Parts: sequence; structure tokens; C-alpha cells
Amino acid sequence: MTTSVVAVRQDASFKDMAAMLRSRRISAFPVLDDTNRVIGVVSAADLLVKEAVLAEGTSLLAALRHVREDDKAAGVTAADLMTAPAVTIGPDAPVAAAARLMYDRKVKRLPVVNSAGHLMGILSRVDVLAVFSREDADIREEITHAALPGVAPTAARHLQVEVKDGIVTISGPPQSEQTSRAIIDAVRHVQGVIGVRDRFS
Repeated sequence: MTTSVVAVRQDASFKDMAAMLRSRRISAFPVLDDTNRVIGVVSAADLLVKEAVLAEGTSLLAALRHVREDDKAAGVTAADLMTAPAVTIGPDAPVAAAARLMYDRKVKRLPVVNSAGHLMGILSRVDVLAVFSREDADIREEITHAALPGVAPTAARHLQVEVKDGIVTISGPPQSEQTSRAIIDAVRHVQGVIGVRDRFS
């Protein structure tokens, strides 16, 4: 999560937002109300709608492909142009939940907000993917000392765990279907795990 976030008020002007996007080299920012709650997000794509609609030779039908883009084309403030409500996430949410939310809602970034809806930071796709750069040794440590003992304490003592490039291979004595499923599910949820192979003999 990036804690240094460029945000704008709902009355920020089109011109100021366009200049800010360019000068700060960012592609979007959260929009805050008068109590500093996140109420929407304005992206470069939102601002481009106006240019697309006004461009000579561009049909209105072609330019207005998304819901509310006709309103956005006439918009002059952040409140007019923002996508609302904002898709946000809490600071304690697991990375997997953030990834699912980004994928399901087709967003590139998530404002991180506290229980009152106040902005704490912003999470990008790059931040989410960073979890997959975790060291294999760290992944194995968490699996053998936390994940496996947590779901199958007896079986965990007889299992061997190998991790290579984020892919986990678990081998050992045969397990019941329920235990095997619990083990695989627990390992999949360890941050940095890309895939799981069970090799129960």
C-alpha cells in the first residue's frame, strides 16, 4: 500500500485535475468529501471522455460507451467526473481479497479506508503482485510452522514441504479426503503461493 496519496476534493476543477495528473505522473486519484471520506475515484480515462466527445469526427455514440459518460463529457468538477461509489478495501484485508476485488470489479487501484471511510492509502495492482516475489524459504516457513499445524496438527509432523518459485509440493503418507482438502486449501492461502501440488503417497 502506498500511504502518500494524491487526492482531490469533490469541487476540484477539470483543469486542476488534468494538470495534477500530468505533474504528479499518476493515472487516477480518490475524491474526498468535506469530512475526508472517499466518495469516488477520478481517472485519466474519466477526463478523456470530454476530449473524445468534443473531438471532430467522433460520433457521440462511439464516444459514450460506458454508463454516465454523457454526464461526464459535460462535467467540470471531480463530483461530475468521478466513478462512484468508490471501490475500497480495509487496511486489514488479505492480499487475496484485494486481488479478487480488483479482478471482479475491473479496477486498477483500491483506496484503502478505515472504518469511518477515511483515506489511509492506495493499493495498486503492482502492490498486490508484489506478494509473489516473496522468498521460497519464507513461504515454506509459514506453511510448516503455521498453515499445516493449524489445520492438520497430527498430519503436519509427517509431511514434507518443498517450495520452488512459489510452487509448493507436499508429500507424505496418504490423507483422508477431508484432511487433504483442508491442507491444500490452507497452503493455497499462504501469501506468495502460486500453485500447490499434493504428492501424498
